[in-house]
Amino acid sequence: MKKNIRVVLLGELILFVAIFIFNIVLGRWGISAVVWFIDLPSILMILMLLIPGLLIMGEWKDFTKAFSVGIKRYSLLELKNIIGAVDAAQKLTVYGAFLAIIISAILLLGRMDDPSTIGPNLAVCFLAGFYAVIVEFFLLPLRLNAERKMNEEMDLDDE
Repeated sequence: MKKNIRVVLLGELILFVAIFIFNIVLGRWGISAVVWFIDLPSILMILMLLIPGLLIMGEWKDFTKAFSVGIKRYSLLELKNIIGAVDAAQKLTVYGAFLAIIISAILLLGRMDDPSTIGPNLAVCFLAGFYAVIVEFFLLPLRLNAERKMNEEMDLDDE
């Protein structure tokens, strides 16, 4: 069965949003808890490592091709490059999250004089990891789709 990767990513987004809404709205916290999950500096830290990192390594073009694997036809070499680009994006996402967590932890430890702020600041530390998991949730199907397509192309070449 041929799957369009964009439909898969849209399905994942809908699933993620549904689970998030289910946990927030039906939980005891209410809709106001959505604000707890927003930390712009952590998001920017991950994106500031991911996008320029891909550009500097020359992987940006191959990374964007990952969104059209299965729609357009690519050679084995192009598919291998796409897989490498998505792999680089996955690693840069994790490194960006680690960097954001470390910076947040340093800032948290610098403000230990007020114990009432430890909990909220610690929650902010974990948000970068949360964002990295979300990004990985979308990058994994891109990589698997490209690997599957590469295997199909190799099977066609053997015949």
